[in-house]
Amino acid sequence: MAVLAPNCCVFGSRGLDGRCASAAANAGAVVLALGSRTWKKRSRVGVKLGASRQEMSSRPMSVPMEAITVVEELDQILEQAHELSQVIIVDWMATWCRKCIYLKPKLEKLAAEYDPRVRFYLVDVNKVSQELVKRGNITKMPTIQLWKDKEWKDEVVGGHKAWQIIDEVREMIQKHI
Repeated sequence: MAVLAPNCCVFGSRGLDGRCASAAANAGAVVLALGSRTWKKRSRVGVKLGASRQEMSSRPMSVPMEAITVVEELDQILEQAHELSQVIIVDWMATWCRKCIYLKPKLEKLAAEYDPRVRFYLVDVNKVSQELVKRGNITKMPTIQLWKDKEWKDEVVGGHKAWQIIDEVREMIQKHI
């Protein structure tokens, strides 16, 4: 039996290996490892973390993406972003696209990292006019575009693993900020 944990290690029935145990302890994690018949609790108290609890609690874990439904709305968003010198990320997706649905929460977490310098939006291509889809020059989904100064600057077309797409989006943002 395995216990899922929000770190790099998976705990199996034999417990923790040395690398995972020390990494978890150094991060200040409380680790519960399920043995064949017993629970073992391992923790390390007094570890100083990089951010204080107050800083961590004031920053959101994710920022919901706002939907764009018409061309005029896209134009208005681009105009406001230009005035505020912001970068806009537009996720062109469809409800039938599994990869699109899987990417949405990951992009919302990425949005929290860059909030408020970068604003994230989504367009469901099945619910908008073809005029809007043509404006984005969309041929494949998911497509994540970066807009700056009212112009399309860069894009990532999905089709590979979600973590690779997120890394490419992060690189794209860093290049244009």
